[in-house]
Amino acid sequence: MGHEYADLMRRHINLADERLGAAVLSATDEFFGAKERMLSSGEPEWRAGVYDANGKWMDGWETRRRRNQGLDHCVLQLAAPGRLVLLDIDTRHFTRNYPPSASVQACRSSGVPDDQTVWSDLLPYSSLEGNQRNYF
Repeated sequence: MGHEYADLMRRHINLADERLGAAVLSATDEFFGAKERMLSSGEPEWRAGVYDANGKWMDGWETRRRRNQGLDHCVLQLAAPGRLVLLDIDTRHFTRNYPPSASVQACRSSGVPDDQTVWSDLLPYSSLEGNQRNYF
């Protein structure tokens, strides 16, 4: 990890930490990996030889391969309002089954976002690399 990223992580609170109250509100698909695994506070795990009802157990959110138009997405509720200084899209242990790109939008909502919610772009579609932390 680059020194500048380590320093940012030391000086700021992880608003997506489940221990602080962050939660995954919804996801389009979670066939291979439960959406809640995205917010695990520990280091990602590789469990050799461990399978669940849908195949190899993965420590992260993983969807089925999409065979139609559209994109998979999930909605996170951060632990508290705040100013984001670093975004870490962690693909560790995902070597061939990681998304080639991701984008991030945000909203301010007192409840669960709905069709009337106004979203703002935080990260335009950006390329990701597999099996590493992608910092933005």
